[in-house]
Amino acid sequence: MKSKHIYNPSDTELFLSIQKEVNEKLNFCSYRFRKKLVFKGFVYLTLTTIGYVSLYNVSNPFMLIMTYVLFGLISLLFAFNFAHDFSHNTIFKSKKLNHTFFVLLYTMVGAHAEAWKDRHVTSHHHAPNVEGYDTDLEITNLIRVVPGSRIKWFHKFQHWYAPVLYTTYSLFWVCIKDFKLFFSKTITGKTKTTGYKISFWLQKIFYIAYILIVPLFFTKHNWYVILTGFLVMHLIQSLFLLFTFFMTHHIEGVVYPETDNSGFIKTSWLMNQIESSNDFYPFSNIANFVFGGFNNHIAHHLFPHVHHMYYPALNKILYKTLLSNNIIPNQTSYLGGVISHLSHLKQLGNTL
Repeated sequence: MKSKHIYNPSDTELFLSIQKEVNEKLNFCSYRFRKKLVFKGFVYLTLTTIGYVSLYNVSNPFMLIMTYVLFGLISLLFAFNFAHDFSHNTIFKSKKLNHTFFVLLYTMVGAHAEAWKDRHVTSHHHAPNVEGYDTDLEITNLIRVVPGSRIKWFHKFQHWYAPVLYTTYSLFWVCIKDFKLFFSKTITGKTKTTGYKISFWLQKIFYIAYILIVPLFFTKHNWYVILTGFLVMHLIQSLFLLFTFFMTHHIEGVVYPETDNSGFIKTSWLMNQIESSNDFYPFSNIANFVFGGFNNHIAHHLFPHVHHMYYPALNKILYKTLLSNNIIPNQTSYLGGVISHLSHLKQLGNTL
């Protein structure tokens, strides 16, 4: 996508200096990277496998439901830590190999891989929080996150009902949103190929088979217990997913750049990425291991081609340079991000 951001020479110079310093000071050691990647892959693959196998080894109905929840959260973290990087081609040199593993991981959580990737890489990363550019802003009218968007009477209650509404999102994504996009004529301006269509149906069929049909035949639980486990899994998985996603861009203090009558964005690309994003625990290796770099969102938007494993070290360089230029990055804790997001909703529910 051709940039329509305002050109600011000082911002361009600043970003070039950040890039230079990162390239000079960050230790991009391929051996250490592969070693850490293999360890991380082993941990998440093992935990995910244990979670899924456990579905077939619990006899108590309540424990089955809890096991579904546990598996849902672990598989989501697996996707956080690997699928996102696969979509940005930061793991393998081969784009095809990155894409293949990206599709496999997205299939595991039930979402259609290609639809999300097209919208995320070409739209959201180009201009986060800019209406008309960022497709992540195309959410239900029941939630108002963008200043200047149409306000309705019920928005003044949105900070109360939003968490309840958020529990439905992953089911909506898997069962409705993906199908709406699939049956639309195009996706991000591209005509759907036969391969795209086949991939869609294979992903959906596999997900329903391994998460519902196989447990129905190979466990001793009744269908309604398995269905309950599936639904509760999505409710809790979805709440965690949306709070994590929303706190990266929709909290108090983030910026929503406007456009002029010609569609040009009234800020530079650099400041759009920084001021529209939020970090939580940006220097923590533990948080980075858990959230797969989503907690280092500013670094990710500035360096999407760099694997998230490098972000805590990269942030030491990035933050120092930004602060020395009087640019204060948005930063919260996880709980602080949740509270700030709800405060953001409360504010937008009462202001035009």
